[in-house]
Amino acid sequence: MVMAHPVGHPHSQPHNQISSAPSDRERERDRAGPSGQGLIRHGSSWFQKKINLRPQHRGGHLITDEILKQVPEIQQFAVGLLHIQIMHTSASLALNENWDPDVRDDVENFMNKLVPENLPYQHSCEGPDDMPAHIKSLLFGSSLSIPITDGRLNLGQWQGVWLCEHRNRAGSRKLVITINGSLKDT
Repeated sequence: MVMAHPVGHPHSQPHNQISSAPSDRERERDRAGPSGQGLIRHGSSWFQKKINLRPQHRGGHLITDEILKQVPEIQQFAVGLLHIQIMHTSASLALNENWDPDVRDDVENFMNKLVPENLPYQHSCEGPDDMPAHIKSLLFGSSLSIPITDGRLNLGQWQGVWLCEHRNRAGSRKLVITINGSLKDT
């Protein structure tokens, strides 16, 4: 289990550490008594970690299981929010179909028609797939937020996290994972 230290504690670290410190607002809320369904009476805990994904070919790739494997700390949270930020401008993240791989192929084909490589882009010094990759990244987005419930990602039955690789030959991709929430009682 990862040890929780209050923010600012001499042993707290900015990365790979769960920290917990109730804010004045949280203390006031707890003193006020129950005010709604799902009220959690614990301080807010934070966790952050960088993870690397292996290089992928162009297209959509399910990475939900890889995130769960590299971030087992998710299981320590009773309720919270997982934020995923990709640290690149030629790949993106999406939340979509996790069962039928034809969906990923169809989305890739659609995006290639929407943003073709053969337009006269001014930015062309990194190859014909680079500028279209930047545009596709803008369209999909660079981050996702997913609720955590009882130590699990609270996704729909057919939802999965996609790495959308927009380059023909890209290197490994880095993600920053941030979790904010209440830890499970131990």
